[in-house]
Amino acid sequence: MKIFYGSKNVELLRNPVACIGIFDGIHLGHRKVIRRVLNYSPKERDRIIITFDPHPETVLRPEKELPRIMSLEHRISIFEKMGVDAVVVIHFSDYIAMMTPENFIEKEIKKMGVKTVYVGENFHFGRGKAGDVNSFREIGKRYGVDVRIVYSIKRRGKVISSTWLRNLISKGNLEIAEKLLRRPVSVYGEVVKGESRGRELGVPTANIDPHHEVSPPPGVYAVKVDFDGALYDGVVNIGFKPTFYGKNANERREPHVEVHLIGFSGDLYKKSLEIFFIKLLRKEKRFTDGDALLKQMRSDIQNAYKYLNRKNIITRIKKYKNLK
Repeated sequence: MKIFYGSKNVELLRNPVACIGIFDGIHLGHRKVIRRVLNYSPKERDRIIITFDPHPETVLRPEKELPRIMSLEHRISIFEKMGVDAVVVIHFSDYIAMMTPENFIEKEIKKMGVKTVYVGENFHFGRGKAGDVNSFREIGKRYGVDVRIVYSIKRRGKVISSTWLRNLISKGNLEIAEKLLRRPVSVYGEVVKGESRGRELGVPTANIDPHHEVSPPPGVYAVKVDFDGALYDGVVNIGFKPTFYGKNANERREPHVEVHLIGFSGDLYKKSLEIFFIKLLRKEKRFTDGDALLKQMRSDIQNAYKYLNRKNIITRIKKYKNLK
């Protein structure tokens, strides 16, 4: 899969057919749009995704501090699993935000050589979100761009949206969120230096920088971990380390994300891991000392291992690994 940052070198694309969107979360509605591109004939055309980074809301409303469901790196990794030929990442800036709908089509879409483009029915673009799918279609005709609208998917009487999904994850409603994704909720991040307390206790953990992705509430979870294409059973702790930081723990702005890969030995530093959540084992709690914490950690590992090897869990992971 080719990745382009901006319209530089886009002449390398072969008569592309595209879809446009943030695709934060890549839920069922997003996948419906992307599948239209992947299923497009004739096959000799590059099937591409045009996306934006940073998230437009962080530029237009920086005071909101909107957490992403997926970082750009996370989205790109899943686009590749889906079989996309190329991704074009448009840097969302004040310049892009102030473009009129017509300028956006002329200077971005047309420049890429795109003649067929799919968008979700709620897609808006241009200064003040002045452009909608109907104006996109009308302006597109003038520039030889065929705009095709893909209608939303509903569940539980509601249109599936990134906002709904974000709220579900942050509140720990992972079963419902998984149904909207048709795969387990996951975070994707790089392993960074930690305090090595897990290693000192005899249970080494990898500290994850999840790139500000929204994560489930603090607690200990049974997880599957995708590292370099291989799947591992694991236990994740999301929280503020109350055993070590005491009353000051909740003053930490973002919770720590630490994962133990069951049976794994090796160096994970600076490697990227995708961790997807299967089951909440328990809530985070403060222990009297390190020995009490270690006893609980070993119990958590045993419980996670038993749960993660159930047949239905393997089926869920297979669905995740084959997103097409």
